[in-house]
Amino acid sequence: MARAFNIRSQPGFATIAMFCFFLLYLPIATLVVYAFNAGTSIALWEGFSLRWFVSAWNNDAIQDAALRSALVAIVAASIATVVATLAALATTRTQPYPGLSFKYALINQPLMVPEIVTAVSLLIVFSRIKVWTGYSGIGFLMAAHTAFCIPFAYLPIRGRLQGMDLTLEQAAADLYATPWRGFLHVTLPLLRPGIIAGFMLAFVISLDNVVITEFVKSGGQETLPTYMLGQLRRVVTPEINAISTIFLAFSVVIVTGFFLLSRKRN
Repeated sequence: MARAFNIRSQPGFATIAMFCFFLLYLPIATLVVYAFNAGTSIALWEGFSLRWFVSAWNNDAIQDAALRSALVAIVAASIATVVATLAALATTRTQPYPGLSFKYALINQPLMVPEIVTAVSLLIVFSRIKVWTGYSGIGFLMAAHTAFCIPFAYLPIRGRLQGMDLTLEQAAADLYATPWRGFLHVTLPLLRPGIIAGFMLAFVISLDNVVITEFVKSGGQETLPTYMLGQLRRVVTPEINAISTIFLAFSVVIVTGFFLLSRKRN
C-alpha cells in the first residue's frame, strides 16, 4: 500500500530547512552580538561591553520616543481589541447571510492592501481634518494605528469564538439569563484568552510600525522605530543594535505569550 506523501520525509528536507533558518536568523544574531560591542563599530568586534545599553537608557530622546510608542500602542491596541471583539461577535454569533463574506473582507482589508497605500490614504484624510480643525496632536497617530491593528486583533478573537462550544451559552439562555448576563458570565470568560492574544498581537504591530507612523505623525511625535530610522540616516552606532535587541527581546516575549494563549486547548 502506497504511503501518503509527507514532505518531511523527503531526502534533504531537514538540511534545507536548517539552512533557510540559518540564513533567516544570522543577520538578527549578528545584530544582537554587536549590541554588546565595546567599540563604536557595527562591523569590528572590540570586546564585550554593556555601554550601549547604558547609553540608550540614559538618552532622553530615546526615552521620550519609547514612552510615546508605548502610549500609542496601548491606546491603539485597547481600542482595536474592543472593536475587534464586537466585530467578531457580530460575524460569528449569527446565521450566514448575504454580505457576510463582504464584511469579513472589509474588516481584513488592511491586511490585504499594501501598507504604503493605507499610509497615504490616512495622510490625505488626516491632512484635511488638520486643516479644518487646527488640531495636529498625537490623536491622529493613535487613530491610524487603531485602524491598522483592528484586523490583527480580530483574527485570534474570531478564531476563538468559532472554536467555542455553544452548549454553555445555550444553557445560560435556557436558565433565563439575558443576552448581556450570558455574555458577561459565560462568553467573556471563555473568550478571554483570545482577547488577550488579540491585544498582544495588536500591541506588537503598533509598537514596531514605521510606514504609517512616518506618514501620519506631526513634528515632535517621533516613536522609537521612526527615531531609529532617523538615526540610521545619520550615524550608525551599536546603540541602534542595543535598542533593536531590547525590541527583539520584548517582541519575543509578547509573541510567545500570544502563542501560548492561542494554542488550542483540549
